[in-house]
Amino acid sequence: MTLPILYSFRRCPYAMRARMALILTSKQCELREILLKDKPDQMLKISSKGTVPVLQFSNKVLDESLDIISWAMESNPSNVHIYSEAEEIFSIELVRLFDTKFKHHLDRYKYSSRYDVEPQEHQQECRVILEALEAKIDPSPWIFGSTVSLLDISILPFIRQYKIANADWFLDQNFTKVIALLNYFESSDLFTQAMQKYDLWDPVKNNGNIFP
Repeated sequence: MTLPILYSFRRCPYAMRARMALILTSKQCELREILLKDKPDQMLKISSKGTVPVLQFSNKVLDESLDIISWAMESNPSNVHIYSEAEEIFSIELVRLFDTKFKHHLDRYKYSSRYDVEPQEHQQECRVILEALEAKIDPSPWIFGSTVSLLDISILPFIRQYKIANADWFLDQNFTKVIALLNYFESSDLFTQAMQKYDLWDPVKNNGNIFP
């Protein structure tokens, strides 16, 4: 059987959450690890956006991480939290917030010189979002209890990027539940497996890896 092909960049939050969805659902693919500064023509031909993740099938291409997650979850895995109706509404709203407003400010906080902005303003905007999240969750250890959810894998990679920008400052903030949730995420087997290092894909050698 020909496996779908996943173009990915290990540190990209969007790619990270797609990889975690594939792990949780045991959906195998051929992983092609790339560099965003050196995107292969093979990927650009099927997705002109030039962003990861891109999942290529024989008859279609998915180049949005949430679409890849939805495809993976069609198998209804038992090891992923099943939302109640209220949880689903809550989750959809939060994922949208993190994919838009949080990501907008995160990029300008991390890459302030690229955007020619003052990083403190954007650091603060992200901080406000995390403080609001702090008031809404009570992780045990994941957001909805003992089982990881799509909300966890969708927003935690972005919170991790925010932490990396200034870890000492981040850990001094008053969103203690968010920090505990992120700490649990970063120590989980799911995170370790998703962040496993692979050699860069070489179009000449065609050295893709079976994942997961």
